[in-house]
This record gives sequence, structure tokens and C-alpha cells, in this order.
Amino acid sequence: MAGHLGVLLAVLVLAGPLCCGCPPRCDCVPQQRAVSCQRRRLTAVPEGIPTETRVLDLSRNRLRWVEPGDLAGFPRLEEVDLSENVISALEPNAFAGLQSLRVLRLRANQLRLVPAGAFADLTNLTLLDLSENRIVILLDYTFQDLRSLRRLDVGDNDLVYVSHKAFAGLLGLEELAIERCNLTSISGQSLSYLRNLVTLRLRHLNIGALEDQNFRKLSNLRGLEIDSWPSLDYVSPLSFQGLNLSWLSITNTNLSSVPSASFRNLAYLTALNLSYNPISVIEPWAFRELVRLKELHLVSTGLSAVEPRGLGGLRQLRLLNVSSNELVTLEEGAFHSVNSLETLRVDGNPLSCDCRLLWILQRRRTLNFDGRTPVCAAPPEVRGNTLTAFSDSALFDYFTCQKPRIRNRRLQQVTAREGQAVSFACRAEGEPPPAIVWISPQRRRITTKSGGRVAVLPGGTLEIRYAQVTDSGTYICIASNAGGNDTYFATLTVKGHPLVDATLFGNRSFFASDLNDTNLNSTRVFLKFTLDLTTILVSTAMGCITFLGVVLFCFLLLFVWSRGRGQRKNNFTVEYSFRKAEGPTTSTSQGGTRKFNMKMI
Repeated sequence: MAGHLGVLLAVLVLAGPLCCGCPPRCDCVPQQRAVSCQRRRLTAVPEGIPTETRVLDLSRNRLRWVEPGDLAGFPRLEEVDLSENVISALEPNAFAGLQSLRVLRLRANQLRLVPAGAFADLTNLTLLDLSENRIVILLDYTFQDLRSLRRLDVGDNDLVYVSHKAFAGLLGLEELAIERCNLTSISGQSLSYLRNLVTLRLRHLNIGALEDQNFRKLSNLRGLEIDSWPSLDYVSPLSFQGLNLSWLSITNTNLSSVPSASFRNLAYLTALNLSYNPISVIEPWAFRELVRLKELHLVSTGLSAVEPRGLGGLRQLRLLNVSSNELVTLEEGAFHSVNSLETLRVDGNPLSCDCRLLWILQRRRTLNFDGRTPVCAAPPEVRGNTLTAFSDSALFDYFTCQKPRIRNRRLQQVTAREGQAVSFACRAEGEPPPAIVWISPQRRRITTKSGGRVAVLPGGTLEIRYAQVTDSGTYICIASNAGGNDTYFATLTVKGHPLVDATLFGNRSFFASDLNDTNLNSTRVFLKFTLDLTTILVSTAMGCITFLGVVLFCFLLLFVWSRGRGQRKNNFTVEYSFRKAEGPTTSTSQGGTRKFNMKMI
């Protein structure tokens, strides 16, 4: 009996004053020193709360404000929940005296502005939740006293602007969440105060681009989540400069390709999630910089092809999730190496079970499908079968490929003039359907994705829209699939335009090698005009008239001059001295002066 009484006394001592009183509309838990006044329709902090209370829940009531002194009588409070009230304003020093407070929740109130000093004296606060309010702007030094804060949530507000010094003082902040607000940009200057930030979550924002060095001062950041930015279609190559991220998630955006250039600075990234973006193709070496990546997620992106070496550079890849896409196959050649792969998710794709998937079948007993085994969609004889249902003996009966064979191998030798259109056909059959690639005389690969003057049509035909002399040479068509390849050759000779009149044009530079059809037509018109007979006759007549006019003008001038001087001047006497013969002068030598008259009529 005495032993039981001692235990009871010990419980009462440990419980302290909480055992002696509790507000009539609240519930008290003495062992935890907790008071819960949730859903009591309270309009003010109730009286009678024990001073030794450490956890106080006032959520889901009708509190309209928090004034200095409302909670000052509870110096040992460690956690206060004021969520889902109608608090519209916080007075400066509203929580003064609560030096022991570690958790403060103000979620789902009607706060529009948090004044500087509202959280003064909360030097030990580690968690602050301001989400689901109506805050429009975060002012400078709003959180300057919260040097011990580790987690801050300001999501689901009407934020349109974050002041450059709003986060000043948050020296210990490790996790920040900003979501569902009206921000149109992320200020790198605002984030620069968060030197110890480890996790940053940015969700449901209307931002169209990640600019250079948005996170340049966050050297301790290890995780970055960007989710539900429907306008995001560009990631600058320098967006993640200065970061040492371990994981990165960019989901539900408008990115149509892998932002390979921006991964250049993420050498320590181990997990990447690009799910729910409209990325239809993985280009070769798209992840070449991510040499330490172990997990890659590309779920529901509309992915239709992973090109050869699309996963090149991923030497340590252990988990690949490309489920719920449009992949017909996933070839071993897409990987840097499949030896490190442990988990593969390709379920939810219209897979064609042929030799391209044989590498998966050979590893089906050791490869982890995470409980979602892939199912064959083609060919018809195995449609609906799971990849684990095939026996070893059946592998080479169904998972086979037919080597490509180019049809109509008749030699094509084409001679064309500059500017003409030229095409070479190359049709191949095989199982699976082979891909067609052309090699130019300059050893350039030409595919269906090549743009410009020379391209490959979907059927495999090589088309040169207007030929140039430099296009001359031998072209090689290569048809390839997982079963092998076949080749075919075609020859093109392009002749330049002949010179029509060397005196008119001087050299061949008049004929530019890149003339289009319009320029060629205009050149022909010019040549026809210069050789036209009518033009020659008109030019000759004009020349004759000009010559006769000049002669007549000269005669008129002479006539007027001569008449003005009188008749006497019509006679002219001309003296001419004959040159003596060479040698000594003698009397018989010819020489002297001669005179003769000339009369102008």
C-alpha cells in the first residue's frame, strides 16, 4: 500500500501544476505538459492555462490577432499551433518572452503582412509555418531575429515580391518552401543570404525561365525541387553554377528537351527527376556531365526514343525509370554500360519484343522491375506476355531480328547543273524497320533530322534541293537495325554554268554557286537582252546620229568664223622649209624654203 502511494506522489510531482488545473474548454495531457484547445470556437487565448505548459494547440478557432502579452505568461512554451484561425495581423513583439519556443505554426490564417520585429526574441525557433495566408510581400529583415530557424514555409500565399533582404538573418535555415504564389522570378540576391540552405522547394510558380546564377551563393544546397512551372521552357546553362547538388527534380514544366548544358556544373548529382515534361527524345550523350548519377526518372514524358548513347556517360546508373511512355524499344546501345543497372522500370510502354530487348530478357532474373514487369505489345504472337514469362529456350524463337536489305540496288549515277534539284532513293526492309542514314562525300552524316539544303525524307530518299559543284561525289546509304546493316552507293556530278561571253563577264565569279531558281531565270533574261537584234540596230542608229550631229556642228562653227573675218582671210600662204640631206653642205644639196597658197572655200 505504501509503495502504491509513493508511485502516485511521484506522478503528481512530475505532472506539476497541470494536474491541478485545466481550462474548461480545453484538453490537457499532464504527462506531455500539453494543452489542446482545438475546435473550441475561441476568440481569445483562454484563461487558466498552466504556466508549465510546453505544447499549446489553439488551431481551428476564431482568434483574430495576437498581441504582446497574450502568451507572455507561458515562458516554457516550446510549440504553439495557431493554424486555421482568422488572424489578420501580428503586432511587433507579439511573441516576446517566449525564448524557449521552437515550433510556431500560423498556417491558413489571413495574414497580409508580417512586420519586422514580429518574431523578436524567438532566438531558439527552429520551425516557422506561414503557408496558406494572404501575404503579398516579404519585407526587408522580416526574419532577422530567427538565427536558429531551420525550416521556413511561406507557400500558398499571394506573394508578388520578395525583398532583397527579406531573408537576412536566417543564418541557420536549412529548408525553404515557396509554392502556389504569384512570383514571376526568383531573386538570386534574396536567396544569397541563405548560405546554409540544404533543401529548396519551389512549387506551382508562374516562372518562364531559370536565369544565370539564380542560386549562385547557395554552396551548401544539396536538394532542389522545381515542380509545376507550366511556363518554364528554358534553363540557362549557368542556372546551377556554384551548386553541389545531390538531387535535382524538375517536373511538370514545359521543357521539351533535356537541358544538358545546365548539367555541366553538377558533377556530384546522384539523383535526377525529369518526369512529366514533354521530352520525347533523349539525344546522344544528353547526360554526359553527370558521371556520378545513380537514379534517373523520366516518367510520363511522352518519350518515344532513347537514341544510341542517349545515356552515355552514366557509368554508375543503378535505377532507370522510363515507365508510362511511348517507347517501342530500349536498346543496350543507349547505355554507357548495363552492368551497373539494378532496377529498370519500362512498364506502361508499347514494347516490341524482338532482339532489341534480348539484353533485358537475359538479365530478367537479376534485374529488379520494382514489382511492375514489362508486357509485350508486339509482335502479335507474344502480345500480352510479360518479359519474365519466356523460357530460356523460347528467347531465340521470338527475340530475333532480320538484317536490313536495301531494295532496288540499281546503280544511280546522276549528272546535274548547278541549281537543279537531285534525289537518290534508298528503301530498305528488315525487322525491326531499319533506320536510314546517308554519308556525304565530305563524310557528313545526313539523317531525317538534318535540316537545310540537303536532307533525308522519311522514306529514306536523299534530297538535294539545289545542287552545287561541291556536292559532286559518292553518297553512301546505310540501313541499320539491331540485326546489322546494309549499304548502297550513288554518284552525283554537278556541272557549273558555261560562260556566255568572256568580254562581258570577265570571269566565272558572276555565277554564284548558291544561285536559286529565281536568280538563274533573271540571268537568262539579261543575256537574251544583250544579244537582241533590235537592240543592236537601235544602238547603231543612235551612234550614227550622234556622229553626224557633231560633224555638222563643227562645220557651222568654221563657217561663222570665216565669214566674220572677211574674204581676204580665205587665202593662206604657207611656208615650208625642206630638210637638207645629211652630210656636208654643198651647193648642190637640196634645201631651202618653199611657199604655196591655200584657199578656204
